[in-house]
Amino acid sequence: MSDAGPLIHLAQINKLQILEKLFKRVLISQGVKREVVDEGIKLGHSDAVTVKEAIDKGWIMIEKLTREELLAAKRLAKGENISQSDAETLILAKKKEARNVLVDEKILSHLAKMFGFTVWNTWTIMLEALSKRLIEISDIKLAIKELGKNRHKLKAKQAEEILEAAERIVSNRK
Repeated sequence: MSDAGPLIHLAQINKLQILEKLFKRVLISQGVKREVVDEGIKLGHSDAVTVKEAIDKGWIMIEKLTREELLAAKRLAKGENISQSDAETLILAKKKEARNVLVDEKILSHLAKMFGFTVWNTWTIMLEALSKRLIEISDIKLAIKELGKNRHKLKAKQAEEILEAAERIVSNRK
């Protein structure tokens, strides 16, 4: 189950395929697809095309929510002050009895943990990929440079902690 953030961020650094390697399949709601692909393509974002290609290949799958589930998502969104697509992600994850939820937003991350899901964000995904030798430490450094400063609002201390974790992973491999 994924929200928009990790899909967008990984596609922006050409690492979306990590999700397929780590999770095999990723499920998203119609709202997330609208946010990432439909709106992204309208705005001319190349990451939206990358995500659309993954959907076309079939490893990112779109699940339609029932009318009742959409109403539940609307209530959750209003009650928790989150977006409709964020609420859809949680409702769909609960419906599908997902174990993992991919989210970057703090509020959504806390809610997902309260629902009992294991939460993965862009950085934990990258570090897991590094530990499984799917990427190199240079990819982490590039992601910090590309995402951290421009799009992900990463503080210097956070970037330092991510890099330290990456270095520990690499040193433990030997």
